Amino acid sequence: QLVEAGGGLVQAGGSLRLSCAASAGIFNIKLMGWYRQAPGKRRELVATITFGGGNTVYAESAKGRFTISRDNAKNTINLQMNSLKPEDTAVYYCYANVRTVQPEVFDNYWGQGTQVTVSK
Repeated sequence: QLVEAGGGLVQAGGSLRLSCAASAGIFNIKLMGWYRQAPGKRRELVATITFGGGNTVYAESAKGRFTISRDNAKNTINLQMNSLKPEDTAVYYCYANVRTVQPEVFDNYWGQGTQVTVSK
């Protein structure tokens, strides 16, 4: 229900743009974002954005290089990644936190992941 696109292979210093679209069955999104997991490491936050106010949160490693944006009407987010480094190599997962009919109860959705590989 979350469809990711845009991963691939790029040289260090290059750029990639990831996108994630939530299916029509997902609505009332509170926030969406990107996490990543490198081999042998835990999944970690990259960036999130709220659908209400557009508030963003970035990992320290992403600040100044990555930009997350949203299109509320299309239920999509994008992650523009510039100045990529080999340590950015990971599987990137799209995430959505969605309100339910119960107050303060949310559902979490994950995409299947898209591989980003940055060569030296």
